[in-house]
Amino acid sequence: MIGGKKAIVVMPAYNAALTLEKTVAEVPSTIDEIILVDDRSTDQTPEVARRLGLTTIVHERNRGYGGNQKTCYAEALRRGADIVIMVHPDYQYTPKLIPAMAECIASGLYDVALGSRILGGRSLQGGMPLYKYVANRFLTTTENLLISEKLSEYHTGYRAFSRKVLLTLPLNENDDDFVFDNQMLVQAAYFGFRMAEITCPTLYFDDASSINFKRSVKYGLGVLETAVQFRLAKLGLHVPRFLRENGRRLDDPRSAKPVSGPGTPRRRRDDFAADTVLGIAR
Repeated sequence: MIGGKKAIVVMPAYNAALTLEKTVAEVPSTIDEIILVDDRSTDQTPEVARRLGLTTIVHERNRGYGGNQKTCYAEALRRGADIVIMVHPDYQYTPKLIPAMAECIASGLYDVALGSRILGGRSLQGGMPLYKYVANRFLTTTENLLISEKLSEYHTGYRAFSRKVLLTLPLNENDDDFVFDNQMLVQAAYFGFRMAEITCPTLYFDDASSINFKRSVKYGLGVLETAVQFRLAKLGLHVPRFLRENGRRLDDPRSAKPVSGPGTPRRRRDDFAADTVLGIAR
C-alpha cells in the first residue's frame, strides 16, 4: 500500500528474461503486487517471472506493445488496484522511483505521473541515441504546441495512473502498437486529467529493448497524427474514436455494468486477458 492505496506494478514484457530479475529486485516492498504480461516471448521470460513469484499472464499470440498494456491495465483493475505503475522489465528505468510516482497520485494532487528522461538533462549520457533525442525534442515541442501542455516529453515508458484514469480513458480505441503510449497521454490531456513529471535517469545497453529506426519513424508519424487529431477535436472539426466520450473503455470489475455506458460497443472477445491467457500463476 502507498498512501493507503493499493498499488500494483505492471510489466509489459517481450524477451526480457535477461533483465527481469534485476528489475524486480529494485521494486520496493510497499508495492502490493507485480503483474507481468508476456507477449509471446521467444526466450524464458514467463519461466523467470513465475520463479520470481510474479502474477504471470501469457498471450496466446503477440498482440503488440499497446495490446500488451491493455491486458496489463485490465488485470490490475480486476485485482483491485487504486494506482497502477507501468515499469518496463528491461531495466531502462529504475523501479526505485516507484514510490515517488505513486505518491503523486496517492496524494490526490495528480492523476498521472511520468518518469521523464529529459528533465534531468542526462539522457544522452545515459546512452540515448542522438537521433532519438533529437526526435524526442522535436515531437515533444510539436505536441506541446498542438495540445497546449508543457510536458518535457511524451515518450517515456515509465508511467503511473490512478484507477479513475484507467476507467475513464477509452483505451480500447487505441492502437495496439507503440503509438498507444502517446494516444494515452493525449487522451489524459483531452479529458482534463492532471499530469506530473519527475526526473528519471535512463540506461541504454545491449540487453535493453529498443525499437529500430523504421519503427521509430512509424511511431513518430503516428505521434504527429495523434496531436493533430487532438487539435481538430478541440476545434470541433472532427473527434476521432479514441477521443470520444462513448469510446470503448476497460470494464470496471467493481460495477455490474461496463464503465463505457449504454450504447457503447462491448469489447471484442480477444481484447483482454480472459480470452488471450495461456496461464496465470502467482
